[in-house]
Amino acid sequence: MIRPEDTRAIHSTQVPERGASLVLLPIAATILFYCSPASLQQYRPYQFLPQFCAYAALLVWTALNTACIQRLGLHFTLIPQGLRWGLITGLFLGAINAWVILYLVPYGGGDYKFLADTPHARIPMGLMVPWFIGFIAVMVELNFRGFLLGRLLALRISRSTAIGTSALLFAFDPFLVATFHQLHWIAVWDGLVWGMLWVTFRNLYVTIVAHAVEVIVLYVVMRIMLA
Repeated sequence: MIRPEDTRAIHSTQVPERGASLVLLPIAATILFYCSPASLQQYRPYQFLPQFCAYAALLVWTALNTACIQRLGLHFTLIPQGLRWGLITGLFLGAINAWVILYLVPYGGGDYKFLADTPHARIPMGLMVPWFIGFIAVMVELNFRGFLLGRLLALRISRSTAIGTSALLFAFDPFLVATFHQLHWIAVWDGLVWGMLWVTFRNLYVTIVAHAVEVIVLYVVMRIMLA
């Protein structure tokens, strides 16, 4: 049975979307960052320029549109599906990426021990798991999947191009690259999987839970291995 509030939500999302082109702001900010002098790229606050632009664009976009919760894929009725598929995907990606970092990266001559010196490693585990990781997952997915990917699709860009673009922007986020060095390439794979999930289900809870569960698995495994 369709409830009146669900009918109103469906009708609201059928209203033409406004301000989808705001997605170009964080894309331009990312390009600007990598075109900047190397000395400026090392400046930590400057590394957050694309994220700042993305959240600013998101706020403006929410002011221009109705039913933003539904457009982002955050309607509360989607929570059960999000928990189910997100948990499965997060555990799978966590196991795969842990294997890649611990075995495949060293086999190729790389190193993962620098992770012990990242800002995340300095935060107590009781604060990181699950609170800080959960907060990061919500904010990142709201940005890269809910807003960025969703708005690219609203601009009638093809699904494959939109998913690929959002995955690359996620993987080449300046702060992520500066923190995780060569391991940031793993985020391309993650971004593609999470993007396909969002396009398939139009459910941001799926990607939030998948993101949080994967990072929790990786964080716990790496803390044990680097202890």
